[in-house]
Amino acid sequence: MSSLRVRDLSKVFGPRPQRALDLMHEGLSRAEILQRTGQLLAVAEVDLDIDEGELFVIMGLSGSGKSTVIRMLNRLIEPSAGTVELDGERIDQLGPAKLRELRQRKLSMVFQHFALFPHRTVGENAAYGLKVQGVDEDERRRRATEALETVGLADRSDAYPEELSGGMQQRVGLARGLATEADVLLMDEPFSALDPLIRRDMQDLLAKLQAELSRTIVFITHDLNEAMRLGDRICVLKDGRVVQVGTGPEIIDNPANAYVADFVSDVDRSRVLTAEQVMRAPRRTFRRTDRPELVLDWLEEQEYNGAYVLDDDGRILGVARDDRLARARRDSSGGVGHLLVDDFARAGRDTLLSDLAGMAAHHTVPIAVTDDEGRLLGVVPRARLLAALSNEEADVDA
Repeated sequence: MSSLRVRDLSKVFGPRPQRALDLMHEGLSRAEILQRTGQLLAVAEVDLDIDEGELFVIMGLSGSGKSTVIRMLNRLIEPSAGTVELDGERIDQLGPAKLRELRQRKLSMVFQHFALFPHRTVGENAAYGLKVQGVDEDERRRRATEALETVGLADRSDAYPEELSGGMQQRVGLARGLATEADVLLMDEPFSALDPLIRRDMQDLLAKLQAELSRTIVFITHDLNEAMRLGDRICVLKDGRVVQVGTGPEIIDNPANAYVADFVSDVDRSRVLTAEQVMRAPRRTFRRTDRPELVLDWLEEQEYNGAYVLDDDGRILGVARDDRLARARRDSSGGVGHLLVDDFARAGRDTLLSDLAGMAAHHTVPIAVTDDEGRLLGVVPRARLLAALSNEEADVDA
């Protein structure tokens, strides 16, 4: 695994980049620099720390500089200023031979338009990076076959790109990147040319592969929902500058400025926010030995229909429901343990709100959020869930 460290990375397109950089340091905007010099400040003083095994998304509107940034990471575009380090090695200082070796062995790239060789078979395309590395033919074939199996195309190894759909061609491009076993995979809007359904399938595939392989991936997109769905963290660019870096929920809940707030206003919150982000502590829980009248009196006071009953370790035993408690109110023989029902929905910390929405309407108590051992961590009441989905502040009593 490898990590990337970027400091003060800038790019000027034009014959006199230093003049534009000087104006940048004086605080002039991209538009002002363009007006004064005729040169485009595409990227301005970008700082990034990308961790090992992280899927890091860089996103922004067209012209924000995101594709320029990713191409400077492997010097397909030469930076005008700044540094790029891979595991402490300065990529921006490498000579041609060392840079070529780095691209072959440590930095693999998947492009938007597949970049497949039409005269080579799928298997040959998948193995091409290995051929450039000088890997022997048997090893190339083995690793290419494994990569094609990973992306579900092992049976199309002898086909040519023109015989494949767009989604299949992009799978071949991904297989080529995986076959090299490079430490870092750079992906420049790899799914943007695909139809929506195929794009969704490719997102699912990438998420599955990342869960299994934990590669360090830098992923470029202009699609906010795609960024939120895939990224461990997201970097938002505007006019070549970093506006905010954070997880999807962090950016949605705490946008850095009005630009980011407007940018994320239309995101599908249900597929980004999780139970952990919206849960609250339960108002009260009970033990199996608590008497029915005690629990029922509290429910009547709170106007609730039921309450969770926990064991001594905080695990849910069941729900004490008002109708059953009312029938047993005069029973003085013991606690509520024998009255419990399994009338509740359970979710994990990472359960998406889209999944919670289907649970909320069918139970008398708020959705229980539990850990792997079944201990109650918090609850998600229906009102709180609806407020989160509609991007409104939930009532503190919800």
